[in-house]
Amino acid sequence: MNKDSLALKRFYVVAGLLLLVALAVVFRLSQIQFTKGAEYRAMAAEKTTQNIPIKANRGNIYAQDGSLLATSVSRYDVRFDPVTVSVSNFEKLMPDLARELGEYFGRSASYYQNMLQKARSSNRRYQLIARDLNYTDFLAVKQMPLLNLGPYRGGLIVVQKPTREHPLGKIAERLVGHNTTSDTMKYTVGLEAAFDPFLRGQDGHRLKQKIAKGQWKPVSDENELEPRDGFDVVTTIDINIQDIAHHALLSQLEYYQAEHGTVVVMEVATGAVRALANLGRTDQGTYYEKLNYAVGESHEPGSTFKTIAFAAALEDRAIDTAQIVDTRLGSKAFYGRMITDTKGHGKISAARALEVSSNIGLASLIDDAYKDAPERWLNYFKQWRLDTVLGLPISGEGQPEIPRPGDRKWSKNALPSMAYGYNLRMTPLQVLTFYNALANNGTMVKPRFVDRIISDNKVIHEYGPEVMHPKILSDKTLNEVRDVLEHIVTRGTGRALYSEYFSIAGKTGTARTEYWMEDWDKDRRYISSFAGYFPADDPKYSCIVVIHKPSTKKGYYGADVTGPVFKRIAQKIYTDSPLRDTIQLPIKPLPELVQQQVQINQWLSETPEGLPDVRGWALMDALAVLENLGLHVEVRGSGSIVEQSPQPGTDLGQTQKVTLIGS
Repeated sequence: MNKDSLALKRFYVVAGLLLLVALAVVFRLSQIQFTKGAEYRAMAAEKTTQNIPIKANRGNIYAQDGSLLATSVSRYDVRFDPVTVSVSNFEKLMPDLARELGEYFGRSASYYQNMLQKARSSNRRYQLIARDLNYTDFLAVKQMPLLNLGPYRGGLIVVQKPTREHPLGKIAERLVGHNTTSDTMKYTVGLEAAFDPFLRGQDGHRLKQKIAKGQWKPVSDENELEPRDGFDVVTTIDINIQDIAHHALLSQLEYYQAEHGTVVVMEVATGAVRALANLGRTDQGTYYEKLNYAVGESHEPGSTFKTIAFAAALEDRAIDTAQIVDTRLGSKAFYGRMITDTKGHGKISAARALEVSSNIGLASLIDDAYKDAPERWLNYFKQWRLDTVLGLPISGEGQPEIPRPGDRKWSKNALPSMAYGYNLRMTPLQVLTFYNALANNGTMVKPRFVDRIISDNKVIHEYGPEVMHPKILSDKTLNEVRDVLEHIVTRGTGRALYSEYFSIAGKTGTARTEYWMEDWDKDRRYISSFAGYFPADDPKYSCIVVIHKPSTKKGYYGADVTGPVFKRIAQKIYTDSPLRDTIQLPIKPLPELVQQQVQINQWLSETPEGLPDVRGWALMDALAVLENLGLHVEVRGSGSIVEQSPQPGTDLGQTQKVTLIGS
């Protein structure tokens, strides 16, 4: 083959290869343009433009009177993209923009001129102008020269972000709920979490264009999908009562240098929680809404449980109020373990044992009645649903623990221990629910924190009282228990709370805590409490106060530590709160009844010269006075005392036994 033929052959091969490559390129271009063109264009658009979510404004949370407890407020960052602004507009309008920015934010015009010029010369397309503006400030900046031309001609970039604010500060903050994550709109506690499906609304989105790495600007002023704001939640909280409870608790915590405490005020008839304060101490000794102790902290209730134990035995007719129990000199062994009282009370009535909060008295009454059949007594707690959670919408409710035979915590000592509030666990709100039922003529209602869900003033959902148990006690038992709770305040462990101007009924509580620690004798730790209701004769509110680990150098008894908080709250509601017009103040007792009460209080604190004249008195009043004098009392009949023997005035030194005859 000659050289020309070889060269021609090579030419044809190269030409053929080039043709094949050209055909492949044409085919690929055709495929991109026509077959997969839409897919590739979409991919390109996705990388340069994107629908960015716009968070919906979260619904508001209101107090009962419409005061804002939590609200969503939009905040705005204003940024500037100088690349999109024409040279003529920038040179003409930038000086005026710098001057107005300087006047509005208190800086010099030259400061903003230098910033804007540097941003343009360095092609900085996301220059921050102002951060975290409220809506009013945002509108003012948006209307300034150059920026008022919009995103393309004026370079305006707006970043809107919803934030959560509590207009009333720390008041009821833990109940309302605050964010516990880096995302300010994610909640895991309080009403914010419980009612999140109503509050969060529906997010919208807005088309934005990528202008730099991680930086996006809106394509237009309009959203692609407008966000729908969340519904509003109206709580049961009364701001006035909440404020009273908060500061009464805070004052006592500070004085007693306590670790933490809680107060709940509940409306008797409806179960609506009008105040819930939870304060814990910081390392600096200050207090803040740390945890929801009322709902989440389950602990041994101590003496406030004695009322529950007493009521169950009364309802079962295993004991009666006049039954005599020997509390000895203040100590008694139960199955090898010693139970003690602060002082000896000797032989007293069952009612008086509760009035003076005798551990021995309650332990003896319950153990004697139920040691062979404890389930009979324990079944009342099951009927009253005290052994299960209340089922609150707020997460983290503490689990009650009431052991039964066969459980790990059950032993021979379990029964007498439970009688005075140990060897079991309940939360403050669970205890209060029982006391509220006593005040509510036996009807147990579920505590509730929310009245209704609204949107644009239209009710979406309404929450009413929820009955947990229609009648926990017979009227007879109910009246007997309520009488004792009143007497606790007039002549028992809570007598420091007594006032002739408003009536209180309730039970003090002082419980050891962490007593299993080896150093307890050196560093004694207590839980002080008071649970009850007011006014005693026509209850409107129930309340519980619990304070953990007060300084024992200043005091730790429930009557001293928590009783004054309860009294201050009741007194403030009567006298200072706007609600005073809706509460009927108790009628002041007649002069002769006042004189009788003075005599009772006097004889309970000191020894009279002769045997008191108790004719015309209620049986329980007469028993309290005479037993306090160390006399053995024999009772015949019930009701008011019509006869007594020996006669009034008899020398007490010659009297050992007194017989009372009731009507």
